[in-house]
Amino acid sequence: MIIWPDRPIRCHCWQTLISKVSTGLLLLAVPAASADVFVRDDIITAPTYNHFSICYEHTCQQVVTRSLSQQEWLEITVPLSAPLPTAGAERAAIAVTVGNMETAVGQLTGTGQDKGGNLAGFGLPGQMDCIDESTNTTTYLRMLVDNGLLKHHTVLDRATRFGLFAGAPHTTAVIRETGTGQRFAVDSWFFDNGHAPAIITLRQWKSGWEPDEDVGENMHE
Repeated sequence: MIIWPDRPIRCHCWQTLISKVSTGLLLLAVPAASADVFVRDDIITAPTYNHFSICYEHTCQQVVTRSLSQQEWLEITVPLSAPLPTAGAERAAIAVTVGNMETAVGQLTGTGQDKGGNLAGFGLPGQMDCIDESTNTTTYLRMLVDNGLLKHHTVLDRATRFGLFAGAPHTTAVIRETGTGQRFAVDSWFFDNGHAPAIITLRQWKSGWEPDEDVGENMHE
């Protein structure tokens, strides 16, 4: 555990921490969020339900390619199968769908026992840090786009926060509401495999947001 000034940080993503140290020292007093793009040839950046990649074992040390049947995909995406009237309703459905996807992928890759954060599952096989989680969640979101299931949102590159008040470096998937341009973090790293991710404004997330014990509160703004 890293002890940051005035408060403990539960855990952090090693690769993100290392990559941000050189610039982070100059930005300690200012919460910041930078865009992260895919830079690995083995990560599929135009995924479909029958051809996609999955990262695990921390910082994408393991990358595997998997597929779902059409029936499996239809069952996973039920929350988005009917037209949704508002962007807020779509975000709630995205959260459930991403959780469903995690459950299905857990069975395909042996990552079903992934624990939220880094410490609870430390040393166990099939665990994911925020690099794995944000990469996989971005993959799932792009699969939804490929199937025309997102009507109110587009998918952006991942974002990383760092700075004194934001805490240790941490990375998330990001979507943007088409009607307003507002950006939202889609962060599954805090929770066990299969739990719906938190979807909150990127502005709130980059200030150092973490879920309260009542994880249902303000989860899908």
